[in-house]
Amino acid sequence: MNAVELLKHDHEMVRQLFERLGKTTERGVKTREELMRHLHEELMAHTRVEEEIFYPAFRAAGGKQGEILFHEAQEEHRAVEVLILPDLEKTDPSSSEFAGRVKVLKDMVEHHIEEEEQEMLPKARELLGEDRLEELGTQMESRKKELKRQLSGERAA
Repeated sequence: MNAVELLKHDHEMVRQLFERLGKTTERGVKTREELMRHLHEELMAHTRVEEEIFYPAFRAAGGKQGEILFHEAQEEHRAVEVLILPDLEKTDPSSSEFAGRVKVLKDMVEHHIEEEEQEMLPKARELLGEDRLEELGTQMESRKKELKRQLSGERAA
């Protein structure tokens, strides 16, 4: 799977998790907790492979426009990781506040996905070419598996 396909696949998985989470009620505490664990794992693994592998390759090939898109994407990741996700994870899943914070996280992530899919990924196809995207995709898949093992281990500990 090339890098662009892998990222789009991840985006779809995250959208589905948000959809499932949005259908839960305040009584579905266990379901909300499990979906949040899965969402957190997916977001963290996805973010890391983007930041460690995809974004640097894109930035190197993208010139001034690539530099701007790179920094914008990094800031959106930081906002989710540092501001929104930690607050949500401390919120009681049986509260209405939880649903509101999930909505804010969903809106932020969907905005980020939309920008990537409309701007960065088409530009990456153009700049990097199929061979390089395949190479990056292989690296990203391997790293993502490693990260998911680590995240699962941390959760079990």
